[in-house]
Amino acid sequence: MNISKQTKISDLLEKYPFLIEEMEKISSHFSLLKNKVARAMMAKIATIDMAAKAANLSPEELIGAIKKIVDGHGGDVLEIETDEARTRLDTLKEIIKEMHQGGDSVFARKKFNELLKEIDANEIKDLEQQLVMEGMPVAEIRNLCELHVGVFKDALGKTDNAVVAAGHPVRTYQEENKRLEKAIAHVERLLKRLDKEGAAQVIPELRDALGQVAAVERHYVRKENQLFPFMEKHGITAPPQVMWSVHDEIRNLIKKAKESLDTENAAAIRKAVTELNHAVTEMIFKEEKILFPMVLQNFTENEWRQIRRGEDELGYILGVVPQGAWKPQSAAQTKTRDDVFSLDTGRMTIKQINAMLKHLPLDISFVDNNDEVLYYSDTTGRFFPRSPGVIGRKVQNCHPPKSVHLVQEIIDAFRTGRKNSAQFWINLRGKTLHIRYFAVRDEGGAYLGTLEVTQDITEIKKIKGEKRLLGDA
Repeated sequence: MNISKQTKISDLLEKYPFLIEEMEKISSHFSLLKNKVARAMMAKIATIDMAAKAANLSPEELIGAIKKIVDGHGGDVLEIETDEARTRLDTLKEIIKEMHQGGDSVFARKKFNELLKEIDANEIKDLEQQLVMEGMPVAEIRNLCELHVGVFKDALGKTDNAVVAAGHPVRTYQEENKRLEKAIAHVERLLKRLDKEGAAQVIPELRDALGQVAAVERHYVRKENQLFPFMEKHGITAPPQVMWSVHDEIRNLIKKAKESLDTENAAAIRKAVTELNHAVTEMIFKEEKILFPMVLQNFTENEWRQIRRGEDELGYILGVVPQGAWKPQSAAQTKTRDDVFSLDTGRMTIKQINAMLKHLPLDISFVDNNDEVLYYSDTTGRFFPRSPGVIGRKVQNCHPPKSVHLVQEIIDAFRTGRKNSAQFWINLRGKTLHIRYFAVRDEGGAYLGTLEVTQDITEIKKIKGEKRLLGDA
């Protein structure tokens, strides 16, 4: 997170709750933050500049003291935003606003180029990140990212792709991208045959070839569940949000391309399939030149070890299988003790509890009162993909941007006490899934989190009469 004189105290406390207690060390004036009513009144309107004056400090002194506390807690590093950075941020906002209002993209590109003379690409990424944190819609951030990539494309295209050992997760993504490019090239050759041979003659081959390109969806699922969570842990939240929205757009283009084949209209087929090929090719470029270098620079060896551990469950595409010399450095081994836990109605060991949850005939996930995913049951044949990278991730970031508002609506209703449960049912791959959400509260009624339960009720719906004896049926 970035901090400046304009940063609101409420934003700081939401991101770093421990500051409620620890800011008193900076000045006794901040002891008011411990009072819930006073905190609600002051924090929402007070900026760093206002709070510093109230405590007889300079904004720089207060920012420095807060940064020292946050950095001392480990994890996220608080970055100080200068007045110059704020000016550049305002310039970026102006560029996006002009583009959003249908302004001259050539003029916007020129202004963007002028800005690039003063700062490097990494700072542009940081400024994009700040725009997201300030609430700018992902759709508008995408405009900036597309402009950003466009400006750098010539230079980026001349850089070599990241070189990693065979077996490393990034190498696996790269191998899949190579096969995707071959699949796209094959589809392009088939499109050229449409007018010569006729749609009816080419469509069967084209349908098979298009299926190869459509396999990219699993590639994206792995990114969303494996790379994005660790990017967020490093404070890189804008690129995952933007990329996920592009993934969803490509998923829609896949659907349209497949539907176009049913029309047997050569022009419609060419248009839909070409749009898909272009979108997938552009995403490959962004992965190779921007995403992979970024994650290789930021992720630790232990994080890559965790990512590698979760890959097999989510699967790969086009025959790619991780294999090679790369082996993650061994993490320190800690012995798990089978301590007995006394529960309300019995006692069990950690080993027993874990095994019991894994054997439930349903999938469960638990999100705490800070909206962070703390647990999911690692059951066989999960209905929705999960990997260890999701632990500690904000639940809002575990869903496509288009459905985040539904997730938030459920959580808000549980947190305020307006609802204690919600349920949905959907048809997926020939099965009927019953998805239920339950507010988890302590004995005093305080909200502790949300429990998600997903169950396959396909066979349950068929039950009639009674069954009182053990048998095969």
